[in-house]
Amino acid sequence: MKTSKLGASLLILLTLLVAQCLETEAQVCKPSGNVRGRKPPSGQCNTENDSVCCVQGKLYPIFRCSPAVSGHTKAVLTLNSFQKGGDGGGPSECDNKYHPDDTPVVALSTGWYNRGSRCHNYITISANGRSVKAMVVDECDSAMGCDGDHDYQPPCANNIVDASKAVWEALDVPHENWGELDITWSDA
Repeated sequence: MKTSKLGASLLILLTLLVAQCLETEAQVCKPSGNVRGRKPPSGQCNTENDSVCCVQGKLYPIFRCSPAVSGHTKAVLTLNSFQKGGDGGGPSECDNKYHPDDTPVVALSTGWYNRGSRCHNYITISANGRSVKAMVVDECDSAMGCDGDHDYQPPCANNIVDASKAVWEALDVPHENWGELDITWSDA
């Protein structure tokens, strides 16, 4: 009799533990609000690397969070130039410097950037059967956008790893497929 009560108790405990894990895994980062698009002044939105400009009056979701980080965090890799005059806008947040396109560097969505806690740390990006290490140098702002500070581009989604050309080349992605790619990443 004691064995069956112990077994039932363990089964209930295990069920609660699994339910808690599934609930934690299923938690989603929801939008924190919206920003209304403004028409950029002439020549103020850099469309290099197929970047898009904000549309007057369109509402863009903003996020102050990102999905939880794991050993294989799912994300979308986007293309960015961190060079002076590139579509990344101003200098990088981590060091107030520009970085050449042939250096593997990234910007992370606001939640993953975590107020700069990952600055100058490396992450490992995996896709296309390959992996590459890249240094975090910037934030891909998912809480603001459509203004001069953000090159009149919309806020980033909450699951973006915005990468230099060097990252795309290291992953051996054909140039015609550059722009957006499903990846996984982890802290290195």
